Amino acid sequence: MATNEELRKVRLAKLENIRKAGVRPYPVSTKRTHTVGAVFSDWDKLAAGESEITVAGRIRSMRGHGGMTFVDIEDGTGKIQALFKKDGLGEKSYQFFADNFDVGDFAEARGTVFVTKRGEKTIDARDYKILAKSLLPLPEKWHGLQDVEERYRKRYLDLIFNEDIRKKFILRTQVIKTIREFLDGHGFMEVETPILQTIYGGATAKPFKTHLNAYDMDVFLRIAPELFLKKLLVGGFEKVYEIGKCFRNEGVDKQHNPDFTMLEFYWAYADYKQLMKLTEELVSHVLTQVLGTTKINYQGTEIDFATPWLRVEYTELLKKETKIDYWTLNRDGLAAKARELGVEVANGAGKPEIADEIYKKYCRPNIVQPTFLIHYPKECKPLAKQLEDGGQVSANFQLVVNSFEIVNAYSEQSDPIVQAEQLKQQEELFKQGFEEAQRTDTDFIDALEYGMPPAAGFGMGIDRFVALLTDSNALREIILFPIMKPRTEPKDVDLSSRVEEK
Repeated sequence: MATNEELRKVRLAKLENIRKAGVRPYPVSTKRTHTVGAVFSDWDKLAAGESEITVAGRIRSMRGHGGMTFVDIEDGTGKIQALFKKDGLGEKSYQFFADNFDVGDFAEARGTVFVTKRGEKTIDARDYKILAKSLLPLPEKWHGLQDVEERYRKRYLDLIFNEDIRKKFILRTQVIKTIREFLDGHGFMEVETPILQTIYGGATAKPFKTHLNAYDMDVFLRIAPELFLKKLLVGGFEKVYEIGKCFRNEGVDKQHNPDFTMLEFYWAYADYKQLMKLTEELVSHVLTQVLGTTKINYQGTEIDFATPWLRVEYTELLKKETKIDYWTLNRDGLAAKARELGVEVANGAGKPEIADEIYKKYCRPNIVQPTFLIHYPKECKPLAKQLEDGGQVSANFQLVVNSFEIVNAYSEQSDPIVQAEQLKQQEELFKQGFEEAQRTDTDFIDALEYGMPPAAGFGMGIDRFVALLTDSNALREIILFPIMKPRTEPKDVDLSSRVEEK
């Protein structure tokens, strides 16, 4: 079997033949009149009028039979058969096509439509044009490829061969579009906030660090847009949202990726209870509009998003699943319990962080149907308000579905003195070695001191949400180009073999 490099040399020779014939193998434009989808939808009209049309797309197959060749041409809307005949194109033109065109090339076909004896809708080609000569052959064994990483590395090939993957990314776009329409319809304004930040905040996470040469200073890729969005509430906007990339320099697994897409919105004069209701409305709206149902099947399990969803107290769930009473243990006592349960305790982790690790191992995996986990201990949510009954819990919730934490939300802390104290406690954890502790943005504290209205804030991991809706086992399955570790060590790029000798 010929190697890719050997096949490439054959195609390079064909490329040279095309050029010698005075034909541009990579023309500037095409005269396409119809997409494939439009040909099928307008078929009766096109067949009755016998008018010529022009389609353009990638050649997916070529089947020669004497003086004719059947060609499948595919564009973004579908695939159609075209018939290239010697007596229709002329012997010279037909032979040029047969000698120099390959599966994988992009081509244009002009002709009229008809139905073959086998009942297949076909274009009777009267003329053709090369649009892009492919130099590498499409893989023959991409279907059923066991090397999942290779699919991620060469996503463009995955999209060519895997229709189910194409549909997942189309659905992802539809989900984001529907979310935008919902929020816009509820009076929210879309905004953009900085990705490069001098101090990272808004979440408990380890950041990526880089250097800004123009100012000769270190900056961080944002871990969340939260603090900037709340500054907009201070500035007078009442409903704002942002959909964009965030970056966390942490582990990679089925539910985590270093860069991911977040939706965050902030709603002045609302609280976490109103936000729970809006969350139910938002998710139900997206499922109904995109899927036509509020039920999905994920990895063989049916999940029903019909509202209202279950509400469960966080510490009660912890007690039920592990027999641990969060309120009766100090930090060291909880750490001892964690070690008994085989849960690793990070260096410098405080009591809430230890509880969270226990929860992730023993509680979260048991949550299947949509569930609001409410009222975390106040120290778990340093940017949230506490309930007004004088208790020790936050006015917050998390939406968990099939062990995926989809939404994190709460009534926002607007008291600058309390907020400063809570962030001070986080700084102490950071000094003790807990790298994921939240840092203090003093400009955010300044903003709060000018006054921020009571508000509720919402954060959704778009990738996790879409993974659920598309029955995807891992986030990388629904991220077009996830970052991958190179198979070999980086080296100087040598393009000499890719450039034609003159």
